[in-house]
Amino acid sequence: MNKILIIEDSADVRSLISDMLSINDYDIVTAENGLVGLDMAQQHLPDLIICDVHMPELDGFETLAKLRENPATSAIPFIFLTGVSEKPTMRHGMELGADDYLTKPFTMAELLATVKTQIQKKAVISRHAERKLEELRGNISMALPHELLTPITGILGFSSILVDDAANMPPAEISEAASNIHSAAIRLRRTIENFLLYSQIELVAADAKRVMAVRQARYPVHSAVMSDAAQQSARRAGRERDLVLHLTGASLALSPEKLDKVIQELLDNAFKFSEVGKPVTVSTLLRENSFQMIIENQGRGFTPEQLNKIGAHMQFERKFYEQQGSGLGLIITKRLIELHGGELVIDSIPNSHTRVLITLPATALAEVSPEIG
Repeated sequence: MNKILIIEDSADVRSLISDMLSINDYDIVTAENGLVGLDMAQQHLPDLIICDVHMPELDGFETLAKLRENPATSAIPFIFLTGVSEKPTMRHGMELGADDYLTKPFTMAELLATVKTQIQKKAVISRHAERKLEELRGNISMALPHELLTPITGILGFSSILVDDAANMPPAEISEAASNIHSAAIRLRRTIENFLLYSQIELVAADAKRVMAVRQARYPVHSAVMSDAAQQSARRAGRERDLVLHLTGASLALSPEKLDKVIQELLDNAFKFSEVGKPVTVSTLLRENSFQMIIENQGRGFTPEQLNKIGAHMQFERKFYEQQGSGLGLIITKRLIELHGGELVIDSIPNSHTRVLITLPATALAEVSPEIG
């Protein structure tokens, strides 16, 4: 049974709508004003909200704006109740994210048709989301065994050689086997950490209170932290000479540790998919209350179709390019940025260049901005 929240200050209108919908097998909860309606929406998470425009305490526009700001209620379909004279103002309501509106007075048939349309639309969206979730589950189930077993196979293979024949091996071969074991162990640890981090991000993102707390936090992030992260990635790729940095610090909701993760994941991709000798540039700047980081490289790039399909465990063109890693790096970066109230945009031209722009809410941090490169 679909649950509908009615927010209406007139007791008579509220009761009339409630009775109309109840006899048509809808589960109804009601609120007499916008403030109560916000609490009821968070408590019940209805399938649809019907709300009057003019109300005491909080009017319909303010109520809708606050609902859309809350991740837990932002996607709930919303119908405005409006008088004939208020109809021209509905453009503002639609801009705020309203899905439809009913002009008073209305008939039962009009009410039911409007409600049915929004309930059906929500069901279609839910089915699409479920398909995407099933696709993610399938990708995880396929990727996890491979990404765990590949480094484990290397560890077992080289360690078996050492166990069986170390006494007869020259020091150089022992050192090489130990180095291969170490590299495989690092890859295994990173794979496990990425899966755990991705799970943690999704759990936090599903909790509106935790999302709010995450976005309200502020950490001083100095340019030295970003420089260290970038240079670690460059060393792993053997591309220290290709790295160009123009950095400035800021106070961010994203902690230094999380920003370190973002930088290394993006730069690992930038180095992996660009040619040795071509520059990879990281630039940051602070504009008013916005922190921007731009990472650019000249290399393979993405097609528009690939950019539209970015998701967990997706590795583009694997049949042409051998890749390591679970494919989680890019989606972890994207979800981390979004979780902290920011945005990640990729601009790419195949076989030319890729430009990643990260934007985060920020305040100024007093420091001298070094340039390296």
